[in-house]
Amino acid sequence: MPIFIISYLVALLWFTSYAFAADKLPSWNDGPAKAAIVEFVKNVTGEGGPDYVPPPDRIAVFDNDGTLWSEQPMYVQLAFALDRVKALAPQHPEWKDKQPFKAVLENDPAGLAAAGERGLVELIMATHAGMSTEEFERIASDWVDKARHPRTGQPYTQMVFQPMLELLEYLRVNGFKTFIVSGGGTEFVRPWAQRVYGIPPEQIVGSTIKLKYEVTDGRPRLTRLPAINFIDDKAGKPVGIHYQIGRRPIAAFGNSDGDFEMLEWVTSGSGPRLGVLVHHDDAEREVAYDRKSHFGRLDRGLDEGPKRGWVIVSIQSHWKCVLRHACGLPVPSK
Repeated sequence: MPIFIISYLVALLWFTSYAFAADKLPSWNDGPAKAAIVEFVKNVTGEGGPDYVPPPDRIAVFDNDGTLWSEQPMYVQLAFALDRVKALAPQHPEWKDKQPFKAVLENDPAGLAAAGERGLVELIMATHAGMSTEEFERIASDWVDKARHPRTGQPYTQMVFQPMLELLEYLRVNGFKTFIVSGGGTEFVRPWAQRVYGIPPEQIVGSTIKLKYEVTDGRPRLTRLPAINFIDDKAGKPVGIHYQIGRRPIAAFGNSDGDFEMLEWVTSGSGPRLGVLVHHDDAEREVAYDRKSHFGRLDRGLDEGPKRGWVIVSIQSHWKCVLRHACGLPVPSK
C-alpha cells in the first residue's frame, strides 16, 4: 500500500477518534445537562479514581415511553391495543354494544376515557391474551413495522429520540449495560428493541401477563392468559429491577412521575449515582406537556428532582434535534 494512502488512513482514523472524543453526544447542546452526564461517566470509568465503578456494576436503566420514544398523543402500546380491537371485531359482534369496545369501534375518545383504568385493562386482556408467546411476538412486531404515528405519519420506530439513542451508545461504549424498565408490556417491547435501541430481549423489564405452559398436538408452548401478572410502574419499577436484574443500577433515566420511585431508589444507593428526567417543553419540535398531561405526567419530579440532585433535561434547550426522522436518519432495518 502506498505510503500516502497509509498516511491518509491514519489521519482519518485520528480525526474520527478526535471528533468522537470532542463531542460524545452530538445531538446534545453544550450545557449543564450534557456536562453532568459526561462528568458522571468520566468519573465512574476512571480506574484508580475515587468514584470508579467496575464494569459489572455499570448498569443504567431507561424508561421507554416518553424517555426513548414519543408517548403522545397516547402510549404506543395503547394504540396497538385499539388497532387490535378493530382487527378482532368481526370475531366479536358483541363488542359493538359493549364498552369500552364500543367506544373504540366508534372512535369515541370521551367514551374510552370514561371507561377508566378498568376499561383499559379489559382492552389489554382482550387483545393481548389467548395466544402463544410466539404468536404475540409476531403480531406486535408486524404492527410496529407497519403502524404510523397519527400526527407525523412516520413509523413509530422513527419517533425515537436521537439524543437518547446517542446516550445509550455512549454508555455502552463506556462499559455500561443498558436496560429498558417500562410500564409497558415486556413482550410488546422485546421484538423490536434490539434493532431500534440496541437492547436485547433479556434486558427488557416491563409489565407482564400470566402465562401457562401447555402441550398442544405434542408441541410445548407458553399461552398468554387474560390476567395481569406484574405492573412495572411507579413503585413496581424498583421491584421489577430487583427481580430481573439483581443489582441496583447506578444511573436511571425517565420522564414522568411514573419513574419517580425508580430514580429515587437508584440515586439513594451508595457511591456515584445519576438520575435524569427528560422534560417535554418543546411544542415546536415535539409536544410540550408536564403537570396536567394524561400521558407522561411530570409534576412531583419537576418539584423534587432538582432538590435530589437529578438532572432535568429540557428538550427545548438541551437537544439540537429531537426525533430520529427529523434528524434525517433512516428507519432501522428489521
